[in-house]
Amino acid sequence: MGKIIGIDLGTTNSCMSYYGEGGEVEVIVNAQGNRTNPSIVSFSEDGELLVGELAKNQAVLNATRTVRSIKRYMGTEKKISIGDKEYTPQQISAMILQKLKHDAEEFLGENIDEAVITVPAYFSDAQRQATKDAGKIAGLNVKRIINEPTAAALSYGLDKEEDQIVLVYDLGGGTFDVSILEITTIEGNKTIEVRATNGINQLGGDDFDDKIIEYLVDEFKKDTGIDLKSEKMAMQILKDAAEKAKIQLSEAKTSKISVPFISANEKGPLHLDKELTRAKFESLIEELVEATIDPVKQAVEDAMISEKEISKIILVGGSTRVPLVQETLKSIFNTEIYKGINPDEVVSRGAAIQGAVMSDDIKGIVLVDVTPLTLGIETEGGLVTSIITKNTVIPTTETKVFTTVVDNQKSVEIKVVQGERKFAKDNINLGNFELTNIRKAPKGEPRIEVTFDIDVNGILNVSAIDVDNKSIQKILISNSYSLSEEDIEKMVNEAKEYEEEDKKQRKIVELKNETDSIISKVRRLVRLKKEKLETEESLEIDKLIDDIEIYMENENFSILEEKLVKLKEKMEIITKL
Repeated sequence: MGKIIGIDLGTTNSCMSYYGEGGEVEVIVNAQGNRTNPSIVSFSEDGELLVGELAKNQAVLNATRTVRSIKRYMGTEKKISIGDKEYTPQQISAMILQKLKHDAEEFLGENIDEAVITVPAYFSDAQRQATKDAGKIAGLNVKRIINEPTAAALSYGLDKEEDQIVLVYDLGGGTFDVSILEITTIEGNKTIEVRATNGINQLGGDDFDDKIIEYLVDEFKKDTGIDLKSEKMAMQILKDAAEKAKIQLSEAKTSKISVPFISANEKGPLHLDKELTRAKFESLIEELVEATIDPVKQAVEDAMISEKEISKIILVGGSTRVPLVQETLKSIFNTEIYKGINPDEVVSRGAAIQGAVMSDDIKGIVLVDVTPLTLGIETEGGLVTSIITKNTVIPTTETKVFTTVVDNQKSVEIKVVQGERKFAKDNINLGNFELTNIRKAPKGEPRIEVTFDIDVNGILNVSAIDVDNKSIQKILISNSYSLSEEDIEKMVNEAKEYEEEDKKQRKIVELKNETDSIISKVRRLVRLKKEKLETEESLEIDKLIDDIEIYMENENFSILEEKLVKLKEKMEIITKL
């Protein structure tokens, strides 16, 4: 059985880990030698796909064909238009996952087909299903979807023997989650149980960046009268500048933001130079940080504990390095903020541990998670009747009996919703389906059993049955933006085409690098041994190198490879002189 890697598929950056032979969890380093991977996808004008570091490096020059923060659109009907093609969020996420998969295979030296992928605890059913679909498109068998705070607690609690309650505060690039978990150990067997979870799906470090960008745009407009919002390249430059300033201000009191030639007027080029203090930055993001506190307090309340019972606060996500975040938490809880783990890596490490538990490499750990939001159906008057309430342990199955509202009703439409509001229209609509062939009877007489079944991934299956005539409908919840099996199969094939193209491009890059290296070595050898070389032989080598450089420039790779073999032979001859 191959390794099951853990993937933290993040809004801004992603990270991978695996459980090693020596019983240690290790982070997988990507092709560029980094431990985190920008969650960015870019398409060149000639159709070349770039992912991660390469996409980020050319984002400024290719702003209209670069996609960031796709995680924020998972489980929605958003379409990404690039040239004359449209992509779903699942496809863009699959491109990121495909790159991660390839880098993991290169790093580990083996095929990787299975993964545990994490999602924000507050992700809806549609968002979880979309994440699983993305994995499938990328060629991964997604063994489990687990919540990010749960994964973090799993990583933290692996080697902890004492019983404790921890609060996981997870502020990522695009989402915020908080979970209360209880870690208990009995006779060497550890249980990590989620007591409660809460969060905000559209709040994260990207929003901190946006506040800085808004400030810079406003200041530049005051100084020059030019509104940079209409200039896509300028906004891409400011995005990178804002992110760097945010990171700097986690350590320093001030950050110097200098962007030359950001725009121009009739007098010539214009430059942006602004000093941003930590105090000013904190005033810009203060409301965003405060917005995380209500979910934190609600989670504590739902867990039915007091703040004093929390042993430690575990920080997850790069945005938790912002001093204001930590100071705000300290002002509420008189509890230690645990800093023994890297907030960028802890989630992927926990996912890798879950993978090791599933493959029996780690024994004696039980993970108990919950559903983050209430699930129910719309009933008469647009009200919601709850079937599974939030913070219910999963997997779980619940059934409720409903009836008709008019005489001789032949069918009922079942609208499935997720959320805490009383009216269906104010919650997340997960999808609709119809139960037909209900026996004719006065209203209120037929008995319709609706069953909700949530699996370990937090994904919902719904069935409805007319108890009298056994007419039954079973569905995996889907909606207008869900992918059918046919859609997924088509996208899998498209992803394979991209992968083949990537392999060709990598082979070309490797060939060019090898060619440059060999030419350099041969020229050096010719200089060192020129006295032993016949003039004719030296001229022949020069001519061969000239030909190779022409073939490389013209991308005539088949002849290039033939000539390169001859040059290697020449190199061997010179070496022996």
